[in-house]
Formats: sequence, structure tokens, C-alpha cells
Amino acid sequence: MSKRKGISLEEKRQRMLSVFYDRKEFFQLKELEKIGSKEKGINAMVIKDVIQGLVDDGLVDTERIGTSNYFWAFPSKAVHTRKRKIDDLQKQLGESERKRKATDESISKAKVGREDSESREKILKELKEKKIQCEKLTVQIEHYKECDPEVLEAKRQETQVAKDAANRWTDNVFSIKSWCKRKFGFEESVLDKQFGIPEDFDYID
Repeated sequence: MSKRKGISLEEKRQRMLSVFYDRKEFFQLKELEKIGSKEKGINAMVIKDVIQGLVDDGLVDTERIGTSNYFWAFPSKAVHTRKRKIDDLQKQLGESERKRKATDESISKAKVGREDSESREKILKELKEKKIQCEKLTVQIEHYKECDPEVLEAKRQETQVAKDAANRWTDNVFSIKSWCKRKFGFEESVLDKQFGIPEDFDYID
């Protein structure tokens, strides 16, 4: 295979993993650099970092025997590692949802005594953090989409639930703004500036 430019890191990882899966052997780093360069079109200078990344992620095993380091990997472990990662993401989603519910309750309580701007600012900050966390989890789940379609579909649905929850909180914030405008006659721009609401604050698509 001729060398190609512009190979992404993920593609390099998959190509090197295929070396282990196809041959089912133990390799030294020099052997992997030779195979990766000649057969997989990867620059030999970066293969060491690619292999180390796979080791760090638990997809490739390594052990020092004598004066040499040997590397190996099997498909069954890769599936197990990915499923374990998905389980961890699921727990994080559950914790995120729990925190979102707590924030939702805080918003409801904040509707009473809306003159407390500090509470509203805290809620807006928490809402922003939860949206960012939701987006990061969505990206991570997409990264593992090749593992188990059924499990990942469930994760996508949970992510949608999280997005819907965030949009409900966004709706509550808009309701608070609307109430303040009716009650005190404030302009929307004044409320946004007073409570630190960004201009692009809106629902998540």
C-alpha cells in the first residue's frame, strides 16, 4: 500500500489494530513500525505514539520480556473495552441527568422571589455547564459507534432526553425573563445584561 497523506489519527489507530487482529501475533515496536509503514501507509515516525495511545486506552496489551517490549491485542478485548467505556458514559449521563433535574427544581424555586439575581445567575451558569457536558458526552458516544449499535442507540436516546431537559430549562429562563418584563417593565436587553444572559442563548437543536 502506498503512503497517503492526510490520514486521521483514528484511521491510523484502526489500521494498526487491524495488524494485531488479522495476524494474532506478538510484535516488537520495530516490527509494528515496519508493517505499519509498508502495509498500512502510516509514517513510521508516528507509529510509536499511535501504539502508545492504543495501550493507554486499553485496546493493546504490552509487557517487557527480557530487554524487549512486546505488544499484542485481540478483538474480544477491544469489544469488552468499548462496552466498558460505554457503561462509564452511561453512568455519566445518568449523573448528568440527576444534576439537570436538580437544576430544574432550582429554577422552579427561583420563580418565587425573582428579585434574587444571584440565584438566577447561578442557575444560568449550571445550565451552561450541563449543556457543555451533554455535548461532550454526545461526541464521546459517537466515537464508540462501531461497538454495539443497540447499546449506542439507547445512549443516543438518553442524550436526546438530556437535550430535551436542557431545553425545558431554557424555556424556564425565557419564562422568567417574560415575567420580569411584564412585572417591572424591563427591556429584554437590560435583563440580559443584568443577569449575564448571552446574546446567543437559545434552545439546543
